[in-house]
Amino acid sequence: MKKNKTIIISIGGSLIVPDGIDTVFLKKLRALLVSHMKKGARFVVIAGGGKTCRRYNAAAESVVRVSKEDLDWLGIHTTRLNAHLLRTIFKGWAHAEIVKDPHRPARFKEPMLVTAGWKPGCSTDYDAVLFAKNHGAKTLVNLSNIDYVYTKDPKKFPDAKPIHEITWKKFRRLLPKKWDPGLNAPFDPIAAAAAQKADMTVAIMNGAHMQNLENFLVDKPFTGTIVTPDSLLVPGAGLEPASLAARNFKFREFTSFSTRA
Repeated sequence: MKKNKTIIISIGGSLIVPDGIDTVFLKKLRALLVSHMKKGARFVVIAGGGKTCRRYNAAAESVVRVSKEDLDWLGIHTTRLNAHLLRTIFKGWAHAEIVKDPHRPARFKEPMLVTAGWKPGCSTDYDAVLFAKNHGAKTLVNLSNIDYVYTKDPKKFPDAKPIHEITWKKFRRLLPKKWDPGLNAPFDPIAAAAAQKADMTVAIMNGAHMQNLENFLVDKPFTGTIVTPDSLLVPGAGLEPASLAARNFKFREFTSFSTRA
Protein backbone atom coordinates (compact mmCIF):
# COMPACT_ATOMS: atom_id res chain seq x y z
CA MET A 1 0.00 0.00 0.00
CA LYS A 2 1.34 3.38 -1.01
CA LYS A 3 2.13 5.90 1.72
CA ASN A 4 -0.57 8.56 2.28
CA LYS A 5 -3.16 6.56 0.31
CA THR A 6 -6.71 7.37 1.47
CA ILE A 7 -8.74 4.20 1.99
CA ILE A 8 -12.49 4.52 2.51
CA ILE A 9 -13.72 1.70 4.77
CA SER A 10 -17.28 1.01 5.87
CA ILE A 11 -17.23 -1.20 8.96
CA GLY A 12 -20.58 -2.93 8.77
CA GLY A 13 -22.78 -3.36 11.77
CA SER A 14 -22.80 -7.14 11.30
CA LEU A 15 -19.13 -7.04 12.29
CA ILE A 16 -19.37 -4.42 15.05
CA VAL A 17 -22.58 -5.76 16.63
CA PRO A 18 -23.28 -9.31 15.39
CA ASP A 19 -25.32 -9.81 18.60
CA GLY A 20 -23.55 -8.01 21.41
CA ILE A 21 -20.68 -5.66 20.66
CA ASP A 22 -17.76 -7.69 19.33
CA THR A 23 -14.83 -6.24 21.28
CA VAL A 24 -12.47 -8.94 19.99
CA PHE A 25 -13.14 -7.79 16.42
CA LEU A 26 -12.74 -4.13 17.41
CA LYS A 27 -9.39 -4.77 19.11
CA LYS A 28 -8.07 -6.60 16.04
CA LEU A 29 -9.42 -3.91 13.71
CA ARG A 30 -7.80 -1.16 15.75
CA ALA A 31 -4.46 -2.94 15.82
CA LEU A 32 -4.51 -3.51 12.05
CA LEU A 33 -5.56 -0.01 11.03
CA VAL A 34 -3.23 1.71 13.52
CA SER A 35 -0.32 -0.34 12.17
CA HIS A 36 -1.04 1.00 8.68
CA MET A 37 -1.65 4.57 9.88
CA LYS A 38 1.80 4.50 11.49
CA LYS A 39 3.13 3.82 7.99
CA GLY A 40 1.28 6.79 6.50
CA ALA A 41 -2.11 5.34 5.50
CA ARG A 42 -5.25 7.47 5.80
CA PHE A 43 -8.72 6.03 6.35
CA VAL A 44 -12.29 7.25 5.94
CA VAL A 45 -14.45 4.82 7.95
CA ILE A 46 -18.22 4.43 7.73
CA ALA A 47 -20.15 2.41 10.33
CA GLY A 48 -23.21 0.19 9.86
CA GLY A 49 -25.96 -0.45 12.42
CA GLY A 50 -25.90 -4.23 12.95
CA LYS A 51 -28.09 -6.07 15.44
CA THR A 52 -28.73 -2.81 17.32
CA CYS A 53 -30.56 -1.50 14.25
CA ARG A 54 -32.68 -4.63 13.92
CA ARG A 55 -33.58 -4.64 17.62
CA TYR A 56 -34.73 -1.02 17.58
CA ASN A 57 -36.76 -1.61 14.42
CA ALA A 58 -38.37 -4.72 15.90
CA ALA A 59 -39.14 -2.91 19.16
CA ALA A 60 -40.85 -0.02 17.38
CA GLU A 61 -42.88 -2.36 15.17
CA SER A 62 -44.02 -4.38 18.19
CA VAL A 63 -45.67 -1.27 19.65
CA VAL A 64 -47.10 0.65 16.67
CA ARG A 65 -47.23 0.53 12.89
CA VAL A 66 -44.02 2.18 11.72
CA SER A 67 -43.29 3.75 8.33
CA LYS A 68 -40.29 2.64 6.31
CA GLU A 69 -38.86 6.14 6.66
CA ASP A 70 -39.01 5.96 10.45
CA LEU A 71 -37.40 2.50 10.40
CA ASP A 72 -34.65 3.95 8.24
CA TRP A 73 -34.10 6.81 10.69
CA LEU A 74 -33.78 4.35 13.58
CA GLY A 75 -31.19 2.48 11.54
CA ILE A 76 -29.34 5.67 10.64
CA HIS A 77 -29.05 6.68 14.28
CA THR A 78 -27.67 3.23 15.22
CA THR A 79 -24.96 3.73 12.59
CA ARG A 80 -24.17 7.05 14.24
CA LEU A 81 -23.94 5.37 17.65
CA ASN A 82 -21.52 2.81 16.22
CA ALA A 83 -19.59 5.62 14.56
CA HIS A 84 -19.12 7.28 17.97
CA LEU A 85 -17.84 3.95 19.29
CA LEU A 86 -15.30 3.77 16.46
CA ARG A 87 -14.23 7.39 16.92
CA THR A 88 -13.76 6.72 20.64
CA ILE A 89 -11.58 3.63 20.23
CA PHE A 90 -9.51 5.44 17.59
CA LYS A 91 -9.09 8.58 19.71
CA GLY A 92 -5.76 10.17 18.97
CA TRP A 93 -5.97 8.92 15.38
CA ALA A 94 -9.46 9.97 14.30
CA HIS A 95 -10.83 13.43 13.51
CA ALA A 96 -13.11 14.70 16.31
CA GLU A 97 -16.17 15.30 14.10
CA ILE A 98 -18.27 12.48 12.64
CA VAL A 99 -19.33 13.29 9.05
CA LYS A 100 -22.82 12.24 7.98
CA ASP A 101 -23.21 13.86 4.54
CA PRO A 102 -21.20 11.95 1.90
CA HIS A 103 -21.45 14.91 -0.49
CA ARG A 104 -19.54 17.09 1.94
CA PRO A 105 -15.85 17.48 1.04
CA ALA A 106 -13.85 15.62 3.68
CA ARG A 107 -11.02 17.82 4.95
CA PHE A 108 -9.12 16.41 7.93
CA LYS A 109 -5.53 16.48 9.08
CA GLU A 110 -5.75 13.35 11.25
CA PRO A 111 -5.10 9.95 9.64
CA MET A 112 -8.74 8.84 10.11
CA LEU A 113 -12.19 10.31 9.50
CA VAL A 114 -15.21 8.45 10.92
CA THR A 115 -18.56 8.77 9.11
CA ALA A 116 -22.08 7.37 9.53
CA GLY A 117 -25.48 6.95 7.85
CA TRP A 118 -26.89 9.88 5.90
CA LYS A 119 -30.62 9.80 5.06
CA PRO A 120 -33.53 7.33 4.53
CA GLY A 121 -33.88 5.25 1.38
CA CYS A 122 -30.58 3.36 1.36
CA SER A 123 -27.93 1.69 3.50
CA THR A 124 -24.35 2.61 4.34
CA ASP A 125 -23.40 0.70 1.16
CA TYR A 126 -24.82 3.59 -0.83
CA ASP A 127 -23.16 6.14 1.45
CA ALA A 128 -19.85 4.35 0.85
CA VAL A 129 -20.34 4.61 -2.92
CA LEU A 130 -20.97 8.36 -2.56
CA PHE A 131 -17.91 8.80 -0.33
CA ALA A 132 -15.88 6.89 -2.93
CA LYS A 133 -17.12 9.19 -5.70
CA ASN A 134 -16.34 12.22 -3.51
CA HIS A 135 -12.76 10.95 -3.24
CA GLY A 136 -12.45 9.96 -6.89
CA ALA A 137 -12.31 6.25 -6.01
CA LYS A 138 -13.12 3.59 -8.58
CA THR A 139 -12.67 0.65 -6.18
CA LEU A 140 -14.88 -0.21 -3.21
CA VAL A 141 -14.45 -3.11 -0.80
CA ASN A 142 -17.48 -4.44 1.03
CA LEU A 143 -16.51 -6.12 4.32
CA SER A 144 -19.30 -8.52 5.20
CA ASN A 145 -19.84 -11.58 7.39
CA ILE A 146 -19.75 -13.93 4.38
CA ASP A 147 -16.75 -15.29 2.47
CA TYR A 148 -18.36 -14.92 -0.96
CA VAL A 149 -21.51 -13.88 -2.74
CA TYR A 150 -23.37 -17.08 -3.67
CA THR A 151 -25.66 -17.99 -6.54
CA LYS A 152 -28.43 -18.29 -3.92
CA ASP A 153 -28.78 -18.34 -0.14
CA PRO A 154 -26.38 -21.09 1.05
CA LYS A 155 -28.28 -21.38 4.35
CA LYS A 156 -31.39 -22.47 2.47
CA PHE A 157 -29.93 -24.15 -0.62
CA PRO A 158 -27.10 -26.72 -0.20
CA ASP A 159 -26.34 -26.50 -3.93
CA ALA A 160 -25.54 -22.76 -3.77
CA LYS A 161 -22.21 -21.99 -5.40
CA PRO A 162 -19.70 -19.26 -4.45
CA ILE A 163 -19.08 -16.58 -7.06
CA HIS A 164 -15.48 -15.44 -7.49
CA GLU A 165 -16.01 -12.80 -10.19
CA ILE A 166 -19.18 -11.33 -11.66
CA THR A 167 -20.24 -8.22 -13.58
CA TRP A 168 -22.76 -5.67 -12.33
CA LYS A 169 -25.38 -6.76 -14.87
CA LYS A 170 -25.36 -10.34 -13.55
CA PHE A 171 -24.80 -9.36 -9.92
CA ARG A 172 -27.84 -7.07 -9.83
CA ARG A 173 -30.03 -9.98 -10.95
CA LEU A 174 -29.21 -11.64 -7.62
CA LEU A 175 -30.36 -8.62 -5.57
CA PRO A 176 -33.83 -7.41 -4.60
CA LYS A 177 -35.17 -4.71 -6.91
CA LYS A 178 -35.91 -2.24 -4.12
CA TRP A 179 -34.33 -1.10 -0.86
CA ASP A 180 -36.12 -2.06 2.35
CA PRO A 181 -35.03 -1.19 5.93
CA GLY A 182 -33.33 -4.21 7.48
CA LEU A 183 -32.68 -5.78 4.07
CA ASN A 184 -30.34 -8.78 4.28
CA ALA A 185 -28.44 -8.85 0.98
CA PRO A 186 -24.75 -8.84 0.02
CA PHE A 187 -25.12 -5.28 -1.31
CA ASP A 188 -27.78 -2.56 -1.21
CA PRO A 189 -29.60 -2.52 -4.62
CA ILE A 190 -29.55 1.30 -4.62
CA ALA A 191 -25.80 1.24 -4.04
CA ALA A 192 -25.35 -1.43 -6.72
CA ALA A 193 -27.10 0.74 -9.32
CA ALA A 194 -24.97 3.76 -8.38
CA ALA A 195 -21.73 1.76 -8.42
CA GLN A 196 -22.59 0.24 -11.81
CA LYS A 197 -23.33 3.67 -13.25
CA ALA A 198 -20.01 4.99 -11.90
CA ASP A 199 -18.08 1.98 -13.35
CA MET A 200 -16.79 1.04 -9.91
CA THR A 201 -15.28 -2.28 -8.92
CA VAL A 202 -16.46 -3.80 -5.63
CA ALA A 203 -14.65 -6.53 -3.69
CA ILE A 204 -16.83 -8.35 -1.15
CA MET A 205 -15.01 -10.29 1.57
CA ASN A 206 -15.44 -11.56 5.12
CA GLY A 207 -14.22 -8.77 7.40
CA ALA A 208 -14.19 -11.08 10.42
CA HIS A 209 -11.05 -12.69 9.04
CA MET A 210 -8.57 -9.92 9.79
CA GLN A 211 -5.72 -11.60 7.92
CA ASN A 212 -7.88 -11.48 4.79
CA LEU A 213 -8.19 -7.72 5.12
CA GLU A 214 -4.48 -7.43 5.83
CA ASN A 215 -3.76 -9.39 2.63
CA PHE A 216 -5.86 -6.96 0.65
CA LEU A 217 -4.17 -3.94 2.22
CA VAL A 218 -0.74 -5.23 1.22
CA ASP A 219 -1.81 -6.33 -2.28
CA LYS A 220 -1.78 -10.08 -1.59
CA PRO A 221 -4.42 -12.57 -2.81
CA PHE A 222 -7.58 -12.64 -0.70
CA THR A 223 -10.78 -14.66 -0.47
CA GLY A 224 -13.93 -12.97 -1.75
CA THR A 225 -16.15 -11.94 -4.66
CA ILE A 226 -15.22 -9.20 -7.12
CA VAL A 227 -17.97 -7.28 -8.94
CA THR A 228 -16.70 -5.42 -11.99
CA PRO A 229 -17.99 -3.02 -14.64
CA ASP A 230 -19.69 -4.88 -17.49
CA SER A 231 -16.96 -3.74 -19.89
CA LEU A 232 -14.38 -5.93 -18.09
CA LEU A 233 -16.16 -9.21 -18.86
CA VAL A 234 -14.43 -11.33 -21.47
CA PRO A 235 -16.94 -12.76 -24.02
CA GLY A 236 -17.52 -16.44 -23.28
CA ALA A 237 -15.61 -16.32 -20.01
CA GLY A 238 -18.64 -16.67 -17.74
CA LEU A 239 -18.01 -14.95 -14.40
CA GLU A 240 -14.29 -14.36 -14.94
CA PRO A 241 -13.33 -10.74 -15.75
CA ALA A 242 -10.05 -10.60 -17.65
CA SER A 243 -8.24 -8.08 -15.45
CA LEU A 244 -9.11 -9.84 -12.18
CA ALA A 245 -8.85 -13.54 -13.03
CA ALA A 246 -5.56 -13.88 -11.13
CA ARG A 247 -7.42 -13.04 -7.85
CA ASN A 248 -4.63 -10.67 -6.84
CA PHE A 249 -6.57 -7.42 -6.74
CA LYS A 250 -4.28 -4.38 -6.68
CA PHE A 251 -5.04 -1.01 -5.09
CA ARG A 252 -5.76 2.00 -7.22
CA GLU A 253 -5.12 5.59 -6.16
CA PHE A 254 -8.02 5.51 -3.71
CA THR A 255 -9.85 2.49 -2.35
CA SER A 256 -13.24 2.33 -0.62
CA PHE A 257 -14.36 -0.34 1.84
CA SER A 258 -17.99 -1.10 2.66
CA THR A 259 -19.99 -3.58 4.71
CA ARG A 260 -23.61 -4.35 5.23
CA ALA A 261 -25.41 -2.67 8.12
